[in-house]
Amino acid sequence: MPYDRNLDECLLSKPWENELERLTVSVYSYNKGQKKLQIIRENKDSQGNFKFAKLGRMTKGEIETLLPLIQEAINHMD
Repeated sequence: MPYDRNLDECLLSKPWENELERLTVSVYSYNKGQKKLQIIRENKDSQGNFKFAKLGRMTKGEIETLLPLIQEAINHMD
């Protein structure tokens, strides 16, 4: 069965951003299935628009900032 965007439900989305990037912690459920955590990174381009980027490695500061958002997502997954 191919992926159907209409079946992908965002249950929670919490962003954090600074002047250069945005990190978003989300909880999704596909077709009413198991809830799953997603973390995305977006960087600002020269025009100030956010563009998707590979999450890759994270700094200690980024992790410390995201931990409360991840904990909220975990609580939302119960």
